Amino acid sequence: MKIALIGYGKMGKAIEEIALQRGHEIMLKVGIENLEDNTINNIRKADVAIEFTGPESAFENVVRCMEAGVPVVCGSTGWLARYEEAKNSCLTNKSAFLYASNFSVGVNIFFALNKRLAELMAPHKEYNVALTEIHHTAKLDAPSGTAITLAEQILDKNTQKKQWVNQPSTQAEDLSILSERIDPAPGTHIISYTSPIDDIEIKHTAHNRTGFATGAVLAAEFLHDKKGIFSMSDVLGI
Repeated sequence: MKIALIGYGKMGKAIEEIALQRGHEIMLKVGIENLEDNTINNIRKADVAIEFTGPESAFENVVRCMEAGVPVVCGSTGWLARYEEAKNSCLTNKSAFLYASNFSVGVNIFFALNKRLAELMAPHKEYNVALTEIHHTAKLDAPSGTAITLAEQILDKNTQKKQWVNQPSTQAEDLSILSERIDPAPGTHIISYTSPIDDIEIKHTAHNRTGFATGAVLAAEFLHDKKGIFSMSDVLGI
């Protein structure tokens, strides 16, 4: 495939390495030094685009790819207030769109575990659930997109919790997400259920960016030649 990389920071470079190893061609690389190359005409030369920038530019980048008629995989977080608009743009332009808060195969299995554990714990009101997420200091958004996905999965099953908050809380209806920024830390997410009798905890720790980059390339391979809106569950069959 010919891939357009929209965002050529640390993640973009890790994606490039994996894509080349898998026999793909990077025909466009857009970073902060060449934003003028981020045009519909340039994107149209690609078979698929992979977008990893930031919350301030992700939506416009995704829509530009759709208007170019190029399937787009997006891993930027912090912009989901406009997610429905992005989906509508995908449908209007008859393109393909895959967003994930995390592309790691291990994290997506962790998502499945989190959903199942939330189902099992739902009847046991004596347990309080909370989340902790740890990332490097260069991560711009807090909580992480992965933590928000985990929290929303829990809220879907736990009738005691009404909303997540990005701080410690003593309110029974609040699901606390604690965000820590420490270097170096590619990413750790912890779900803790605590009671007066015992504690239950599940944890995922990333050791490097390779898992995220590999998952993003797998998603691009899946999305190539497709139309519609997809998720990593579709890619992995989970």
